[in-house]
Amino acid sequence: MEIKLPQYSGRDNLVMLVIVPVFTLFINYNIFGSPYFNDLRLFLLTTLITGIGFCLDFILCGWIAVVMKNRFPREPQLIKRLTWMIFIYLLLTGLFLYALFQVYELNFYFSYRINETGFVWSYFSMGIINVFLTFLMEGISRYQTWKKNWEETEHLKKAYTERKLLGLKSQVNQYFLFDNLDSLSALIKQEDESAEFFLNEMSKVYRYMLRVDEEPLVTLDTEMKFIESYRKLLKARYGEGLHLTWDIATGDMQKWLPPLTLQVVVENILALNEISIANPLNISIRSTENNAIVIRNNIQIKNMETAMDLKTGLDNLENSFRLLIHAPMIIEESGRYRIIQLPLLTKHIKEEELV
Repeated sequence: MEIKLPQYSGRDNLVMLVIVPVFTLFINYNIFGSPYFNDLRLFLLTTLITGIGFCLDFILCGWIAVVMKNRFPREPQLIKRLTWMIFIYLLLTGLFLYALFQVYELNFYFSYRINETGFVWSYFSMGIINVFLTFLMEGISRYQTWKKNWEETEHLKKAYTERKLLGLKSQVNQYFLFDNLDSLSALIKQEDESAEFFLNEMSKVYRYMLRVDEEPLVTLDTEMKFIESYRKLLKARYGEGLHLTWDIATGDMQKWLPPLTLQVVVENILALNEISIANPLNISIRSTENNAIVIRNNIQIKNMETAMDLKTGLDNLENSFRLLIHAPMIIEESGRYRIIQLPLLTKHIKEEELV
């Protein structure tokens, strides 16, 4: 069974390994004087006893630090947190030193009598070091927090850049463009009104794609308007072989998500599944009560050479959601259906906040 020690800064164990030997040598020399270094048995035995005591004291102080951090976590509470920590540390230091001096005095093997001056100097020295360590651990903790936030920001910037590149690939996707042009050509030959309608929806889709990199987030309402035009293009291509429906709560329409999210997911579904009138592909999009939208489709898998590219697209999407709101994109598959759940964002994040 793995034992996890309390961690205030994430570097507590390393600090303990450095500090405890120094404390041990200093305090033992204060207690025994020069015989501490001249008598090997005395040196080994007292170093072991004092070292174990300091480790236990350090771990207890670390636990108290974690409790104080959880009790006073906010920035305005920093002074109160540090004050309480220093006060408790000084109290524990006095008790620990008194107990240590008593152990050595009561054990006749050490032939030691408590030296009040030595005790006062030991307590004074350790008190100063405790104050220093308190600020050191707080500094390390703040650095670790800053480093974690910086790494997450870098991941977010990378994911956002990849999403913009993915959106650019969608803009110039020759197959998507040629399929739509083929559909438009067929409609022109059949009837002018349908061709004009198709061309209008096609222009909406490409207009949205061309301005999609202006903001890292769009409202679900904006995305659904795009999906409506996108659905009409798909309907012209696949006819009754594709059914794309949605049921979105009005209150969710003003929540946020990365642009082209639904297009990436739908395109992934289309690429992975067979589509025919005999076996139609059914895709439904609905909002849920737990602040998410769910995209569900029946599975009619087909061989796919570019499956890796499409999987990468979903990975980038998942990374964006995880970094923006610390909530994952959930993908579940049963024998007949695949469900993708996407968390909705309630706060708008501007592009400059990612830089």
